[in-house]
Amino acid sequence: MTAFYRTAVALLVIVCLGLTVASAADVPPTASLPPIFNGTDLTGWKVPAEPYWHVVDGVIVGQSDEQKKGSMLFTEKPYGDVIVEGEVRFTGEIDSGIMVRKPELQVQIGVSRSLKKDMTCSFYNGKYPEEARANRAAELLKVGEWNRIRVEAKGDTFTVWLNGEQVSQYKDAKYAEPAPIGLQIHSGLVMKVEFRDLRALAL
Repeated sequence: MTAFYRTAVALLVIVCLGLTVASAADVPPTASLPPIFNGTDLTGWKVPAEPYWHVVDGVIVGQSDEQKKGSMLFTEKPYGDVIVEGEVRFTGEIDSGIMVRKPELQVQIGVSRSLKKDMTCSFYNGKYPEEARANRAAELLKVGEWNRIRVEAKGDTFTVWLNGEQVSQYKDAKYAEPAPIGLQIHSGLVMKVEFRDLRALAL
């Protein structure tokens, strides 16, 4: 290898390392995200009429019953560009999600009612666009344990991380208006989903 090529390779390595460090620095650490759940009660959330949401031992529990009605829990505060992060736990078949922006864009948690398969961390906008599916989520999802999900809405770009790994991204300028962050209980099944350490940072 000539001196020229050795120099070129060295410069390329430096540039790549610099990009990696810059990318890591662009992702705020969890501790810097303000809590949106106080761990005690649902202060700061719009509690729906359905008695499906409650707090137990520092955890928000969403649990439906034999009537199989759906329900949504929304923050009182609207968010535009935002990072939402928290831990979720579930067992069995559930259909839940994290909602951002207006029109509403959903990050799926659990089994899709339409596709009949687990689509956790994929985006849903009335359908599941192929380019917005989290195809690696099954490798990273810890079944029955706590899983950390981070959702970033920035401009027209929406990105999801599962347990520290980026698993999906979706771009669409349609979802532009600020809106409350939402958590979902889907209708049509008896289900239970748990959330804790919920945080959100307006960008």
